[in-house]
Amino acid sequence: MTMLDTAIVGMGKWGRTLVDSVQGKNSFEGASDSDLRAAPSGHLAPAGLRFVAGCTGRPERAADWAARQGIRILPDFAAVLADPAVKAVVIASPHQMHAEQVMAAARAGKHVFIEKPFTMTKASAEAAVAACRAAGVVMALGHNRRFLPAIAEMKAMLADGRLGTLLHVEGQFSGPGAAGYTPGMWRANRAESPLGGMGGMGIHMVDMFINLAGRIAEVTVQSHARVLDNGLDDTTAGLFRFESGATANFATLALAPRFWRVGLFGTDAWAVLHGHESLTVCPRDGTPETRMFPVTDIEAAELTAFATAVAGGAPYPLPLEEAIHGVAVYEAMIGAAASGSTYRVA
Repeated sequence: MTMLDTAIVGMGKWGRTLVDSVQGKNSFEGASDSDLRAAPSGHLAPAGLRFVAGCTGRPERAADWAARQGIRILPDFAAVLADPAVKAVVIASPHQMHAEQVMAAARAGKHVFIEKPFTMTKASAEAAVAACRAAGVVMALGHNRRFLPAIAEMKAMLADGRLGTLLHVEGQFSGPGAAGYTPGMWRANRAESPLGGMGGMGIHMVDMFINLAGRIAEVTVQSHARVLDNGLDDTTAGLFRFESGATANFATLALAPRFWRVGLFGTDAWAVLHGHESLTVCPRDGTPETRMFPVTDIEAAELTAFATAVAGGAPYPLPLEEAIHGVAVYEAMIGAAASGSTYRVA
């Protein structure tokens, strides 16, 4: 089977995590096309992705790692786009660079996997999506927790009515990462990281809200630094209202022990996912029961889904309209926190 030859743009911690998740691990690499033809759904079997080149701001820091991974380090992003061997790019660069890089990649005819946050404004997100559509390239956004088996079960519970009418959603994604952000690091720049942990963590929970409960209509947000003195917020909390009428409460803490939880509360039952694998469900007149789901390499899953979409298989399971809406919610949250008022999502 032909692999999707891809370049990694940004070889910091997260860029390396993405590469490490798939490089040399495609169990179907070398299989024939006939062996990999469609499953009962009629789609092609999962396609493969391998990294063959890339660029990074400080190549000297990545040279040894790239050599071990068989990745050619090119001088810059323009060189990546000019390389005929590169058919797709995976972008893990600073947030403010995303929009222009996606559009440039599209113009060069490269398929694009972009890390979150997609862009920093709704207008730039719309422009990036339009560029990809005009060029006929696949664009995929890296919200990896959409690939958790437990999340698929929660979506099924909503769809088949086991929860009844959804009334409320709760979500928190927190961690200690900001303790290591020092002056001069791009993540310590408030322009790159508005609302503290939102860019690295909270934006994932916003996407999860959209994935599970639909479009968000308005947001009220408080965000401030209780402890951090590096210019970033450490505490961000919000109250959301969905277009459906359901509500949500949200938090992302940038200086706290690692924590992930999302809960759905309906008229007939509630379901709370604590961490990635432990889902507890409680019917209205019953007792809570916890089910454990398998540990999943969600980075490998999202990159495989991207390669499969490029190969003409199943579409990437994050619609581009939802990618744009997630940015619009983020932009509204920034405005709501600055003004102290409720913001409607554009």
